[in-house]
Amino acid sequence: METLNAAIIGGGAIHLCHVGALRQVPGVRLHALAEIDSEKGQALARTYGCHFYQDYRALLWDDEIDVVHICTPHHLHKAMVMEALAAGKHVFCEKPIGLDSREAAEIAGAAARAPGRLAVCYQNRLNPTSRQIMCELAGGTLGKMIGMKAVLTWSRGGRYYTHSPWRGRYATEGGSLLINQAIHTLDLMQWFGGGVARVKGVVDSGELAAVTEAEDSAMATLHFHNGARGLFYASNSYTTDAPLLLEIHCEAGMLQLRDNQLWRVCAGGRTHLISDPSPESDAKAYWGSGHLAAIRQFYQTLHHPSAPAEYTSIEEAGKSLALVEAIYHSSQTRQWITVNA
Repeated sequence: METLNAAIIGGGAIHLCHVGALRQVPGVRLHALAEIDSEKGQALARTYGCHFYQDYRALLWDDEIDVVHICTPHHLHKAMVMEALAAGKHVFCEKPIGLDSREAAEIAGAAARAPGRLAVCYQNRLNPTSRQIMCELAGGTLGKMIGMKAVLTWSRGGRYYTHSPWRGRYATEGGSLLINQAIHTLDLMQWFGGGVARVKGVVDSGELAAVTEAEDSAMATLHFHNGARGLFYASNSYTTDAPLLLEIHCEAGMLQLRDNQLWRVCAGGRTHLISDPSPESDAKAYWGSGHLAAIRQFYQTLHHPSAPAEYTSIEEAGKSLALVEAIYHSSQTRQWITVNA
């Protein structure tokens, strides 16, 4: 197996998940790191035993690099992805792929013309519980889906925003809670439900209004293409990072994700534990356990290009971004919004 050289752009918290995964994926080594903070970047590069670049463009000129991981603030994603693709690199980008659907469409056009592959990190799709939910729904043992609800309550104090001023700003984050933390939950909902047709929602800021110009809480009603109805609530102003609570109501029972465990509840109240995974050691437990699986999946495709691509594509990534946009639009207009994904 050929060894691929990987590089990471961005030395923030999320890059640790990528470093941890790259150490466990066969046929890849960390070749370089780019970080605008020179002192921080050099220290990280020494720790990892890799090359350091302060300018990410210089990293892209390194012909030894095969794959670029983009772990930077949201507003930098579009330019970095497009430049990396233009340089002939494969790209693995943290979500969201861009600030809005317009940026996503531009990136999709660039990706279609480029020789390299582009994956977007929606790692929660690869959590064992998520995969089991898809198997349960595909198997049809509980019958037709009728409804779905999800509750995500995390804690992001004022320092989270003041320490990284790009957060909570429309120009640099694209919003706040919805496009950063809750987009993973919305992605799972639209994925499990086969797509959202329309949505009506509201966003607001309460506890964190002093440190963010965007929302810290959101709720929405979703109408799925399959006829099911969804309810969604999320907030960054809770007192702790609680695990996602997700419930899928079907004709003959329901699936419940609670405390990172998946339960099947059948008619008559019979309850069965069907998935109880342990999170990977290099990720926060409430993030889920999918980073390693997502990165491994991408490299498997790069090593075996003739095999079907199973990673989250730019087209798939655009669906949750369009849903986020629709909720923002609905909150502004107080109207039902068709989701154009």
